[in-house]
Amino acid sequence: MKEPGLDDRYRNEDGRIRQKRGDTKNKNLPQPILGFSPETTLETMRKKTGKTSEKDVREASKRRR
Repeated sequence: MKEPGLDDRYRNEDGRIRQKRGDTKNKNLPQPILGFSPETTLETMRKKTGKTSEKDVREASKRRR
């Protein structure tokens, strides 16, 4: 089996790191994203910011404030 990638996530067969699930709540992330309530899902944050990765959502959230 391949070695884990970022945040202990494994790479898909095409070599990309698997994204976190969209139903993950902000309060359950390793570092909650400021500017969103604890009950907001990652999918909702992705839609509001227009970004896909957790890192990009976090950066877009900083610019929104």
